[in-house]
Amino acid sequence: MASRHDSSLQTQNPISQAQNSVEKLHNAVSQAMSHPTEQMVEQATNTLAHTELAVDQAGDSLNGQAVELVEEALAEEKSRLASIASDNHGE
Repeated sequence: MASRHDSSLQTQNPISQAQNSVEKLHNAVSQAMSHPTEQMVEQATNTLAHTELAVDQAGDSLNGQAVELVEEALAEEKSRLASIASDNHGE
């Protein structure tokens, strides 16, 4: 029972939500890199928008170091996604 309570607390934490969003973005970008179809790139782009919102909300957190790490991970994924988009437009 306690573990379920801990889990629900974690899902309400903006930092955890941002970390989970970045992880989902990483997976979406990896999928798009493996299968660079228009649909996969669009899905990754949509995931990016959600991730940016989650990271913005986490920015209000008092845990500056955690926010900084999440922002760095977001920047890396944005760069990966941009490389896919530029490769697709070049074809």
